[in-house]
Amino acid sequence: MKMNDYRDRIPSLKRIRNGKPPIYFDNACMTLKPDIVVNAIKDYYEKYPACGGRSHHWFTREVDEKVSLSREKIANFIGTKMVEEIIFTRNTTEAINLIGHSFPFNEGDIVITTDKEHNSNLCIWKDLENNKKIKHMYVPSNEDNSFNLNRFEDILKKENGNVKLVSIVHTSNLDGYTTPAKEIIEIAHKYKALVLLDAAQSIPHKDIDVSELDVDFLAFSIHKMVGPSGVGILYGKYDLLKNIGRYNVGGDTISDVFIDEQPIYLPPPMKFEAGLQDYAGMIASGEACDFLSEIGKTNINKYEIELNSYITSKLSCFEEIQIIGPENPAERSGIFTFFIKKPTRIDDNDKALDEKLSDEHNIMIRSGMFCVNCWFNKKLKEGKINRIWFPAFRASFYFYNTKEEVDIFVEAITRELDRLKDIPIF
Repeated sequence: MKMNDYRDRIPSLKRIRNGKPPIYFDNACMTLKPDIVVNAIKDYYEKYPACGGRSHHWFTREVDEKVSLSREKIANFIGTKMVEEIIFTRNTTEAINLIGHSFPFNEGDIVITTDKEHNSNLCIWKDLENNKKIKHMYVPSNEDNSFNLNRFEDILKKENGNVKLVSIVHTSNLDGYTTPAKEIIEIAHKYKALVLLDAAQSIPHKDIDVSELDVDFLAFSIHKMVGPSGVGILYGKYDLLKNIGRYNVGGDTISDVFIDEQPIYLPPPMKFEAGLQDYAGMIASGEACDFLSEIGKTNINKYEIELNSYITSKLSCFEEIQIIGPENPAERSGIFTFFIKKPTRIDDNDKALDEKLSDEHNIMIRSGMFCVNCWFNKKLKEGKINRIWFPAFRASFYFYNTKEEVDIFVEAITRELDRLKDIPIF
């Protein structure tokens, strides 16, 4: 099948508004869902809507069987043979927080991030630092937002074994740049540090094998890979999962409990999956893995770069457009983030650009700081970006987008630039 043939499997793309279908360029936030995922959720609620792991009737047995199968599919999807290394969470944020609150830190231990982390991979470490549990440090990016391996190793060498965890974004939701994870992990392990990868933006788009990478922990969200919202995954090496603490305890996490003794907890993954779960979402997550495996993530990545190259060729010629991230679109995956270097709202009656694109053209993009406030605020403080340019805009692509949709977007942006032609560039 051709890439765009899979568009027919996405029910929401069949909607018509003002005589036109939607143009969905907000995939870095959440992807649309194919029929196979929608049907799996529907089947759970219509056919066997029971809890898992507790009762012995046939509804529960069916839930348990399908959840187990889904866990197995996810394990295969990321390259581990141990299903016990797959923990269901609500999202990437909870997966990272689970590690933050469960990791056996001693006072003075160091956690390293980049300077362009999503808030979910920064706030937890700042909180722990504020509570004097750790010290947080970051690796300054290169001018083009790429990762500097030499600076990274210099920090590890200087801190002489005090760095216990490197928690780092794999593919950035800001600009689509993918850090050299294999090299980062090798260097970290050389200095006895463990590595947690925020793979929310990489798992849906690139082939990732956790065994080949030798990564210690990996977190991602199913809603960014055509799956249901409210489901995330934490992968961890089994021996590490056995030895870290517990984040959320209660039903399903224990083997037995006594009133005057400590609870006896189950091993991973049940150790971390307390209470009733989103069984429909867990089951549908395996279907999302099957769907993306059918398309092939290598094909998806190649196609996204093709779209990014296409839109870059169309818009980079405008001096009003400032693209965020590496100059080469092949290094920005399926994310095209940019400023317009002049005020986009001429008066109080003006709609915001993203709202205007949605209302007039059915084009859906994202504006703002994209939960990477630290990068924007750092650049503002350094005087490298101008507050007049705000907000930034982000168009993010997936396999169901087309060049024809990009053309409509480019035409709309071109008209907007023409409307602003008498305003000077700042």
